[in-house]
Amino acid sequence: MSVNKVILLGHVGADPEIRYPEPDRPIAFMSLATNDRYANSTTEITEWHRLVMGGPNARLAENYIRKGTRLYVEGRIKSREYTDKMQVRRRITEIIVDKVELLGRRADNPDNTVK
Repeated sequence: MSVNKVILLGHVGADPEIRYPEPDRPIAFMSLATNDRYANSTTEITEWHRLVMGGPNARLAENYIRKGTRLYVEGRIKSREYTDKMQVRRRITEIIVDKVELLGRRADNPDNTVK
Protein backbone atom coordinates (compact mmCIF):
# COMPACT_ATOMS: atom_id res chain seq x y z
CA MET A 1 0.00 0.00 0.00
CA SER A 2 1.13 3.58 -0.63
CA VAL A 3 -0.28 7.03 0.02
CA ASN A 4 0.20 10.27 -1.92
CA LYS A 5 -1.76 12.93 0.00
CA VAL A 6 -1.00 16.60 0.52
CA ILE A 7 -2.82 19.07 2.79
CA LEU A 8 -1.89 22.74 2.52
CA LEU A 9 -3.15 25.93 4.14
CA GLY A 10 -1.77 29.16 2.73
CA HIS A 11 -2.20 32.28 0.61
CA VAL A 12 -2.34 32.51 -3.18
CA GLY A 13 0.71 34.32 -4.57
CA ALA A 14 -0.83 35.68 -7.80
CA ASP A 15 -4.12 35.57 -9.68
CA PRO A 16 -4.72 32.11 -11.17
CA GLU A 17 -3.72 31.43 -14.76
CA ILE A 18 -6.64 29.78 -16.56
CA ARG A 19 -6.13 27.71 -19.71
CA TYR A 20 -8.64 25.95 -21.92
CA PRO A 21 -6.89 22.98 -23.60
CA GLU A 22 -10.38 21.86 -24.72
CA PRO A 23 -13.57 23.92 -24.94
CA ASP A 24 -15.45 23.95 -21.62
CA ARG A 25 -12.56 22.21 -19.80
CA PRO A 26 -10.60 24.83 -17.87
CA ILE A 27 -7.37 24.14 -16.00
CA ALA A 28 -6.18 26.62 -13.37
CA PHE A 29 -2.55 27.09 -12.34
CA MET A 30 -1.47 29.14 -9.32
CA SER A 31 1.12 29.39 -6.58
CA LEU A 32 0.37 28.93 -2.90
CA ALA A 33 2.64 30.15 -0.09
CA THR A 34 2.96 28.31 3.21
CA ASN A 35 5.11 29.44 6.13
CA ASP A 36 7.21 27.51 8.63
CA ARG A 37 8.55 29.01 11.84
CA TYR A 38 11.45 27.36 13.59
CA ALA A 39 11.08 26.61 17.31
CA ASN A 40 12.41 29.36 19.59
CA SER A 41 12.92 31.67 16.60
CA THR A 42 11.22 34.55 14.88
CA THR A 43 12.58 33.39 11.51
CA GLU A 44 9.85 32.38 9.11
CA ILE A 45 10.56 30.42 5.93
CA THR A 46 8.11 30.63 3.02
CA GLU A 47 7.63 27.61 0.78
CA TRP A 48 5.93 28.04 -2.62
CA HIS A 49 3.76 25.29 -4.12
CA ARG A 50 2.45 25.09 -7.69
CA LEU A 51 -1.24 24.10 -7.72
CA VAL A 52 -3.10 22.58 -10.68
CA MET A 53 -6.91 22.50 -10.64
CA GLY A 54 -9.30 21.04 -13.17
CA GLY A 55 -13.07 20.84 -13.61
CA PRO A 56 -15.24 22.53 -10.98
CA ASN A 57 -12.19 23.56 -8.95
CA ALA A 58 -10.79 25.40 -11.99
CA ARG A 59 -14.10 27.23 -12.43
CA LEU A 60 -14.03 28.19 -8.75
CA ALA A 61 -10.49 29.51 -9.20
CA GLU A 62 -11.48 31.44 -12.32
CA ASN A 63 -14.42 33.15 -10.61
CA TYR A 64 -13.37 33.62 -6.98
CA ILE A 65 -9.68 33.04 -6.27
CA ARG A 66 -7.36 36.02 -6.48
CA LYS A 67 -3.93 36.98 -5.16
CA GLY A 68 -3.98 36.86 -1.35
CA THR A 69 -6.92 34.46 -1.05
CA ARG A 70 -6.42 32.04 1.83
CA LEU A 71 -6.97 28.43 0.74
CA TYR A 72 -7.26 25.01 2.30
CA VAL A 73 -6.15 22.45 -0.29
CA GLU A 74 -6.11 18.65 -0.43
CA GLY A 75 -4.44 16.86 -3.30
CA ARG A 76 -1.54 14.73 -4.44
CA ILE A 77 2.05 15.38 -5.54
CA LYS A 78 2.95 14.85 -9.17
CA SER A 79 6.35 15.45 -10.78
CA ARG A 80 6.98 15.72 -14.49
CA GLU A 81 9.82 16.51 -16.86
CA TYR A 82 9.80 18.73 -19.92
CA THR A 83 12.23 20.44 -22.27
CA ASP A 84 12.11 24.24 -22.27
CA LYS A 85 12.54 26.61 -25.23
CA MET A 86 16.32 26.57 -24.79
CA GLN A 87 16.29 22.75 -25.01
CA VAL A 88 17.14 22.42 -21.31
CA ARG A 89 15.53 19.49 -19.56
CA ARG A 90 13.50 20.61 -16.51
CA ARG A 91 11.68 18.84 -13.69
CA ILE A 92 8.69 20.38 -11.92
CA THR A 93 6.66 19.21 -8.93
CA GLU A 94 2.99 20.17 -8.76
CA ILE A 95 0.06 19.62 -6.42
CA ILE A 96 -2.93 18.18 -8.27
CA VAL A 97 -5.87 19.58 -6.29
CA ASP A 98 -8.75 17.27 -5.40
CA LYS A 99 -10.47 19.52 -2.85
CA VAL A 100 -10.24 23.27 -2.22
CA GLU A 101 -11.94 25.56 0.28
CA LEU A 102 -11.80 29.36 0.25
CA LEU A 103 -11.07 30.66 3.73
CA GLY A 104 -10.98 34.38 3.04
CA ARG A 105 -8.74 37.11 1.71
CA ARG A 106 -5.93 39.14 3.16
CA ALA A 107 -7.28 42.34 4.66
CA ASP A 108 -4.15 44.25 3.65
CA ASN A 109 -4.87 43.87 -0.10
CA PRO A 110 -7.75 46.16 -1.16
CA ASP A 111 -7.51 44.94 -4.78
CA ASN A 112 -8.85 41.54 -3.69
CA THR A 113 -12.49 41.82 -4.61
CA VAL A 114 -14.65 38.94 -5.73
CA LYS A 115 -15.45 39.31 -9.42
